[in-house]
Amino acid sequence: MPTAWSYAVAATAQAIAEPARVRMLDLLLDGSARTATELALAGGVTPSTASTHLHRLESAGLVTRAVQGKHRYFRLAGAGAARALEALGVLAGAPQLAAAWRSPERQRSDPAGNRSPHSKRPTGATRAKSGEPPPAARVPDSLRLARTCYDHIAGRLGVALHDRLLARGWLAAYQLTPAGRAGLHSWGVDIAITSPSRRRFAFACLDWSERRPHLAGALGSALLAACLRQRWLRRELDSRALEITPAGRRRFAQFGISL
Repeated sequence: MPTAWSYAVAATAQAIAEPARVRMLDLLLDGSARTATELALAGGVTPSTASTHLHRLESAGLVTRAVQGKHRYFRLAGAGAARALEALGVLAGAPQLAAAWRSPERQRSDPAGNRSPHSKRPTGATRAKSGEPPPAARVPDSLRLARTCYDHIAGRLGVALHDRLLARGWLAAYQLTPAGRAGLHSWGVDIAITSPSRRRFAFACLDWSERRPHLAGALGSALLAACLRQRWLRRELDSRALEITPAGRRRFAQFGISL
């Protein structure tokens, strides 16, 4: 590994390695632009502290800034930053682990759920030994069902769409087949906008709640846009969760997806 590159990777990791900054980045994972005030609230810090955190994230190339009048807006620097955060989420496990599960032994010894200040959160190895269920089982239902991962669909729906596109032969080696081009055109997916794109056309993005891939890239973005435009999906306010409408459930069922 080149020395300069290893230092650059370490610097980026250090920029993320603060809980308040992680919460700020998580708020931006839906691809939206947020004010510094909104990000301070998400991070649970004062505006002045948030400003310091945002400067650190901006210097690391993780967020970009736009100024409109008196307001400063921040968004993720791109899909690469989103993928890095999702990958860290896979390693760390689902959110709210400690509050969501306690072993039967711990429940008997401490029904109130109090933790010793010296106790440690369970690691992947200790979860396996204790028989603890996988982290995906404790993800909030709305987020696990369907959510945005930057500009594409994640969660159970995202994984199911990825699998069905491959199983139906609409995608082969992450390129559209003639059947896939015709099928997605019938869904209202604008394939033309993906053609001149400088970003990768389509690829697998590991889903942190399902531990299986969903569809990312220019095609994944176009698919989410079409589902929102057709009102098969609706964004939930101040959340990455996506609501599947009755029309959406019918359409996905026709494609062999039952959720």
